Amino acid sequence: MRYGEDHKEQTRARVLKEAAREIRAKGPDGIGVAAIMARAGLTHGGFYAHFKSKDALVAAALDTMFDDAQARFEQRASDANPRTALRSYVDFYLSTLHRDARDRGCALPSLSGDLARGDAGARARFGQGLAGLNGRVAEKLRLIGHADPERSAASLIAELVGAVALARAVADIDQSDAILASAHASIVARFGLGDMA
Repeated sequence: MRYGEDHKEQTRARVLKEAAREIRAKGPDGIGVAAIMARAGLTHGGFYAHFKSKDALVAAALDTMFDDAQARFEQRASDANPRTALRSYVDFYLSTLHRDARDRGCALPSLSGDLARGDAGARARFGQGLAGLNGRVAEKLRLIGHADPERSAASLIAELVGAVALARAVADIDQSDAILASAHASIVARFGLGDMA
């Protein structure tokens, strides 16, 4: 059976989608190539037609995660008013829905700790993804009128990521909810995102 020219590309995209979910949920060290291939409807033997190694899969899956994150950012922050757009993104990021979506949410809180000890290639891709998000947030802050949008964006992202990571790590749901609510109130006040109704 002959496949179309884009079959290999579509197959690779399917594998990367499954790998991204698994890596978010289990971390890079917790994934198995055979399980990812099976979830993508493929055999383990086909893995090397797409990737040189598990590290190469992880690095490529990070690109997929950050591409997804960019699309989510653009969807959440599509409002023409930059203040409203940024508030919408903060509301989503610090929601219980995002907290509970470990396998679909932002890669930053899911993988920061794992990648600090990880492969240099994956860490470089992670850094590129972070820089992209920082640029998108900084642009909104620049449009709002913040004097130092890049540094402010880095601070805002660090608080978002830290809050979600901590909210996911604690066992007590009330404590988890309080972490999200506290970070949300702090960011809204600090960046002037309140009272936009």
